[in-house]
Amino acid sequence: MPPCFRTRFAPSPTGLLHLGHAFSALTASAAAQAAGGELLLRIEDIDQARCRPQYEAAIREDLAWLGIKWTEPVRRQSDHAADYAAVIDNLAARGLVYRCFKTRREILDDIARAPHRGGEGPDGLIYFGPETSKDPDRDADLLAAGAPYAWRLSLRAARAELGADYAQLGFWEEGDGPAQRGLVPAQPDRLGDVILARKDALSSYHLACVHDDAAQGVTHVIRGVDLCEATHAHVLLQKLMGWPTPIYRHHRLILGPDGKRYAKRDQAVTLAALRAAGRTLADIRDMVGL
Repeated sequence: MPPCFRTRFAPSPTGLLHLGHAFSALTASAAAQAAGGELLLRIEDIDQARCRPQYEAAIREDLAWLGIKWTEPVRRQSDHAADYAAVIDNLAARGLVYRCFKTRREILDDIARAPHRGGEGPDGLIYFGPETSKDPDRDADLLAAGAPYAWRLSLRAARAELGADYAQLGFWEEGDGPAQRGLVPAQPDRLGDVILARKDALSSYHLACVHDDAAQGVTHVIRGVDLCEATHAHVLLQKLMGWPTPIYRHHRLILGPDGKRYAKRDQAVTLAALRAAGRTLADIRDMVGL
């Protein structure tokens, strides 16, 4: 019987872990221990152009140094491209996704002509798709010519399929996200027609993480407040695919002296650099306010 509490730490092996990662991993680990549950380690390596095996090895080394234990086996997203493709096939067969051949510049031009149709949001570019029906012949020509495209989730089609259930979407928030704690109404329109995959990448973050949370039986998603906005789209995808919606705990971010959150380019605050400088686990916990 699976545990009633299962969470995950899901870093991308595109660089070394820093203090922000340490806080997130320690927070998730402590929550799992307090609940008598499990912590999973997931390697989110769908960006094959930037991911490196040495960074995955460093992730394991850093987490072990932090005293964090996880349940094996470790899930690696690059091993599950066929699973993500199957979800796209499912949604495409139901008319819930469409190929978008527009470049970012073209989308911005469309928005400039009709500002009510999108813009820049907290999760990036907001795009609601074409106002008129797509031309299948033009799409076929672009596809035959090898033009790049993105698979976008159609809010218009999702709204039509779900009917009254669309307005009832929501998620339970237990953390420090910008939304209130408790039941939060999901508003997928805040993100527009999000990208679920691309021609040369079988999954985006939105699809891969939501699929994997369902596949791994994750009951609690513990992550930074910078990802809280994405939850509005994730809840919709969960509903459309019949996947359960976990409980969410969005935690504060660890900021540097300049007030900005740490990034992987900040080599001075990587766990490897701090360890080499003689810092201890107690030092790290103090530095992140634990």
